[in-house]
Amino acid sequence: MDPSSTPARATPGSKLNQLIDRLSAMLLRAPDDRSELLQLLHGAHERNLVDAEALAIIEGAITVSEMTVRDIMVPRQQMHTVLAGQPLAQTIRKVIDSGHSRLPVMGEDEDDVRGIVLAKDLLRSIGNNNFRLEDWLRPAMFIPESKPLNVLLREFRISHTHMALVIDEFGALAGLVTIEDVLEEIVGEIEDEHDQAQRDVDIQLDASGRYRVKAQMPVDDFNEAFACGFDEQTAQTVGGQIVNYLGRVPRRNESVELNGLLFRVVRADNRRLYTLMVEDLRHQEASEQTDGDEL
Repeated sequence: MDPSSTPARATPGSKLNQLIDRLSAMLLRAPDDRSELLQLLHGAHERNLVDAEALAIIEGAITVSEMTVRDIMVPRQQMHTVLAGQPLAQTIRKVIDSGHSRLPVMGEDEDDVRGIVLAKDLLRSIGNNNFRLEDWLRPAMFIPESKPLNVLLREFRISHTHMALVIDEFGALAGLVTIEDVLEEIVGEIEDEHDQAQRDVDIQLDASGRYRVKAQMPVDDFNEAFACGFDEQTAQTVGGQIVNYLGRVPRRNESVELNGLLFRVVRADNRRLYTLMVEDLRHQEASEQTDGDEL
């Protein structure tokens, strides 16, 4: 028998090369082959060619390619901003309270974005009696709500910009988005020092009068704090209660009303909830009822 006609035995290396070749070929196809690509990736994971973390990142990247800025932006009403012309001490306090390294600087009009200020620039100005916030402004990047996230990520990388202001179809300010927001859609939650400092506290009173709550807070502790009656048999955490009610993991900035409480998702990825903002609607209803009785 001619040895040259004997089929070569497949080796782990050759199988991996074949997988890479198939992946490359599929990535070059039209978008309607993405489901087949995911099936191939899950098959690779089952054969231990791709670990779970890598699979999750690839799935996140594919998901991001189908999303727009509108899906993840922080709405204008929830933006942390500073006002142009305010004193240095007040500006620094606002930046510290926000926990962010950069904030938009606004003029008198609600759509008048003067630029972006960086916390590190403010630190350099401490002790400067001639401080003018306008002297430290960085140019703001403006993008439409409809911009695809994969395109935005590429623009962030090219321009070395970390934040963009989002405008609607009429040119009005709609919100903001950061490079961290986009990356979290791909790799999951990214915690910084500010997040770490808050993790040890289950409930924090926000400046708005609402409560910032860890999604992993035990239900019995939450029931005691808010005088409500969530069933611990349904889910043992606050986040689990919300996921069970919706039948899915809600997206960031999505809101849901349960037991007289309004929950808004502050931080989340496509796998779990991290931080919730809780507003007690029962007190508002009681107050409105009292006002109505007085009339």
